[in-house]
Amino acid sequence: MISPFVIPPSPEAQKAAKEVIEKVHAYMGVHPESELHRCGKMFGVLVYEGGYLAAFSAKLDGSYHHDGFVPPVYEMTEEPIGTSKEESRRLQKLLFANYSFVNGQGETKNLLEIFKDEKVVNPDDWFYKSQIKNQKSQILPPSGAGECCAPKLLQYALTHGLEPISLAEFWVGAPSKTEIRQEGAFYAPCSGKCVPILKHMLEGLQVTGYRLRETNYQKPDIIYEDEWLMVVNKPARLLSVPGKSDVHSVESLMCAKAVHRLDQDTSGLLVLAKTPEVYKELQAYFQRRDVLKRYEAVVKPNDGMSATASLNDGMIDLPLLPNPYDRPRQMVDKEHGKVAITKYVIRERREDGTIRVDFYPLTGRTHQLRVHAAHPEGLNAPIVGDRLYGTAGERLMLHAAELSFVHPITKNKMHFIL
Repeated sequence: MISPFVIPPSPEAQKAAKEVIEKVHAYMGVHPESELHRCGKMFGVLVYEGGYLAAFSAKLDGSYHHDGFVPPVYEMTEEPIGTSKEESRRLQKLLFANYSFVNGQGETKNLLEIFKDEKVVNPDDWFYKSQIKNQKSQILPPSGAGECCAPKLLQYALTHGLEPISLAEFWVGAPSKTEIRQEGAFYAPCSGKCVPILKHMLEGLQVTGYRLRETNYQKPDIIYEDEWLMVVNKPARLLSVPGKSDVHSVESLMCAKAVHRLDQDTSGLLVLAKTPEVYKELQAYFQRRDVLKRYEAVVKPNDGMSATASLNDGMIDLPLLPNPYDRPRQMVDKEHGKVAITKYVIRERREDGTIRVDFYPLTGRTHQLRVHAAHPEGLNAPIVGDRLYGTAGERLMLHAAELSFVHPITKNKMHFIL
C-alpha cells in the first residue's frame, strides 16, 4: 500500500477522487440547502484491486449514511452530552471504548488504547498555554477522533477482505475560513486525530512511499561573514534549526546560531550570530521589526486565470494560531489568534495563470506568508508547490530575497539581495 501521507496521491487515487467530486457536485446541485455550500467537507477514497471505496468525515447533512459511501466505524446512539461535566466525560469514554480499529496483523484496539500515551489537549484549553505547558497526557482522545476519512476507509477495507493499494483525502465544497481547505485539493491525514490511529492500523501492512530523509547535505552559500555574524543563502528543504529527529540544519552545518527562521521548504537569506551578545542584539532587531524583509513568491489563484486581473497590491490582516490537532499547520482565528500582517505587491501576471508577488511581512508568525496567500480572505492564491496549504510540487516557490538591518557592532547598514 502507498502511504496515505504521500501528497500528491497515486494516479489511481486521483482518478477515483475526481469521480467522487463529480458525484458530490451532482448531490450539491439537487440539495441547495446542503452544508457543503457553506463550509465544505473532507472526503476520501481508498483504491483496492478492482475498485475503490469512498468516505466523508463525520456526518454529511446530519447523517452518517449516504449511498456509495462507507458507514461509520461506530455509530453513536447517544450524544456525549450530559447534565454535568462528569456525566459528559463518562459518555465520551463509553463512546471511545466502542470505537475499535483493526490493523494489518488482525489486532484490534479502541480509541482509549490507541491514545493512552498521546498528548491530547482540549481545544478550550489551547488558548491558555499556562494550563497545558506541563500537561503530559489526557485520558480522553480528541473529539471527533475516528470519524475522519482515512480510518473509516481502512477499517472497512480490512474488515471486508480488501487489500488497500492507495488512499487520498480531499476537500469538496466551500473553502474553510479557519483552516486552509480548498475545493479539490489533496491533504495528508491530520496529525492530532488521525496519525495515532493510522500508526496502529498500518501495522502489518507493507507500506511504501514514505518520504526518505535526505542524507547528502551541502552547506548553504555564505553571502557575507565577519567575526560577529554571517548571512547565508539557505536552500529549500533544509531546516533553519535542528528538529526533534533530524540534526541537519543551517545551525549545525554552519556552527552559528540562527537569529530568525525560514520554513524548511523556503529558500533564501538567513542571518546567523557567532556570539551570544550579537545573537541577543539581532533578535531584538527582529522583535522590534527593525529589519526589512522581502520575499519573492509565485502564487496561483484558486479561482483560475480570471482572478489574476482582479488581484491588486494591498495588505492582509488575518490573525494566526497553531492548529492544535494538525501541527505544524496554522489556522486563522480572529478571536484568539495573534496579529499577523503582510504587505504585498504584484510584480508580474503570467499567461499560465500564476502571479509573481513580493511579500513584506510586518509581523513574523509561523507560516504567515503561506496562510495569508492561500486563505480566501487573503490572496485566495496558494504559493505554488505549497504541500500544506496548496498543491504539492517540486518545491515551494517562496524565497527570502532581500534583507536590510544595522550591524549590531559596526553600526553599518547591511543590505542583501538575492
